[in-house]
Amino acid sequence: MALRIAIAGASGRMGRMLIEAVLADPQAVLAAALDVPGSPALGQDAGAPLGRATGVPVRADADAALAEGVDVLIDFTRPEGTLAHLALAQRHGVRVVIGTTGFTPDQKAAIGAAAQQVGIVFAPNMSVGVNVLAKLVEAAAAALDDRYDAEVWEMHHRHKVDAPSGTALALGEAVARGRGVVFAERAVLSREGHTGERRRGDIGFATLRGGDVIGEHVVVFAGTGERIEIAHKSGSRANYAEGSLRAAHFLHQRGPGLYSMADVLGL
Repeated sequence: MALRIAIAGASGRMGRMLIEAVLADPQAVLAAALDVPGSPALGQDAGAPLGRATGVPVRADADAALAEGVDVLIDFTRPEGTLAHLALAQRHGVRVVIGTTGFTPDQKAAIGAAAQQVGIVFAPNMSVGVNVLAKLVEAAAAALDDRYDAEVWEMHHRHKVDAPSGTALALGEAVARGRGVVFAERAVLSREGHTGERRRGDIGFATLRGGDVIGEHVVVFAGTGERIEIAHKSGSRANYAEGSLRAAHFLHQRGPGLYSMADVLGL
């Protein structure tokens, strides 16, 4: 039986890519397309931006939509919207793939609590390549001691609202895991003014925003006389959509629990 998938944020850039990915998957069916009240897309066919007729209208009533036999909800929205959808998913026993970023520690704790009732894949980046990158970064950090200064550089489009990106933070956490240190004690999320010398062992971040850049991340290990750079650049959101769909199929075979893309990919 085909996996019945609901897409939150259906009229957004990622929402359209996700709908296209679901329509192209013979083992999945688009069960619902959700958007916020007042969205101009409400009532339209979810496939209209793609020139496709799906018979699935974009709607705002997530509670009613998730009650109609949805197996998995894929959510790339905003933290507050994701948490509201997650509460409804718990009510209806719907598994959830969360690609939203910008959560506070308390909001992340709420996601962890919800995972005791439903299966959740929660990842700052659904790209297969980015998740492989994180494993490479962790391995490099383990091999290179703190004489190599670690810096995470990221750039995204002008519309992104959180900084540093969730992916950049995850890469910084990968450095910390590799070095066996506590990320929160070593992270320097921004610099301004007279900062003094760089403290040995810090994990620095640089954030750029502009244009239509989908996502670029570079982790730099700068030593004396040499520099190692590990990078990933996204040319399309399709890789995020494909990874999300892969996560949805993974969840369909799992019970309650909080899973990562590393679990999905077997990394």
